[in-house]
Amino acid sequence: MPKYSPTPLKNIGPKTMVWLNEIGIHSLEDLEAVGAVEAYKRLKALYPHKVSLNALWGLQGAILNLHWNMLPPEMKEELRAQVEAD
Repeated sequence: MPKYSPTPLKNIGPKTMVWLNEIGIHSLEDLEAVGAVEAYKRLKALYPHKVSLNALWGLQGAILNLHWNMLPPEMKEELRAQVEAD
């Protein structure tokens, strides 16, 4: 099993950081520029059976520097609606 380095992004584990790197996201600034919804869509396209909506919440939490389960339910629903709109 490969070893992963710690990640500086809240809610983002080492394996997910590797996946984010694969889609061109290497920093918080990259994630902010792409946005949580687009980053989630790219991850879901790359790993359709491994990426869940928890990743979407985690990405948004990373942008806001909040633990993902602290996101308001309304925000989670808005994020889900944006994903499902396409």
